[in-house]
Amino acid sequence: MDARNAASSSSSPSSSSKRWEYQVFLSFRGEDTRKGFTGHAALSGDGIRAFLDDNELKRAEFIKTQLEQAIDGSMISIIVFSERYADSSWCLDELVKIMECRERLGQQVIPLFYNVDASDVRNQKGSFEQAFEKHEKGKHEKEKVERWKKALTQAANLCGKDCAFV
Repeated sequence: MDARNAASSSSSPSSSSKRWEYQVFLSFRGEDTRKGFTGHAALSGDGIRAFLDDNELKRAEFIKTQLEQAIDGSMISIIVFSERYADSSWCLDELVKIMECRERLGQQVIPLFYNVDASDVRNQKGSFEQAFEKHEKGKHEKEKVERWKKALTQAANLCGKDCAFV
């Protein structure tokens, strides 16, 4: 199914009546994927309107607010889980917002596992475990860290795609 027809097939009544600003929101750790996987313009072909932070954000405005509005306004969110995704509190905050929009708006969420195992994301093992050890020792509230872990588990439990690139 292509992104243009995805809204009409959603089972959520709120998603079928919502007017989407973007067809796709792409959540990714730029340092891991921007120069390769997410740097390609594949999503902009075929008339798909995708929100990409390097193209859409206005630096003078509040970035967090813009990201949240873009997530709210997207029919589909694609989460590219990479080795250092969980190192970023920005990525984890985006993930929580995406999972909230999935529940509230019926937004479709597609996880991609870019050189990481889905079970590492689901169970916060490997690099994800290391990232959370740092978050738990850092300045983040325990409740926020628990929301991040829950969102990771929920997203990794969705049907996703493994992407392995050398």
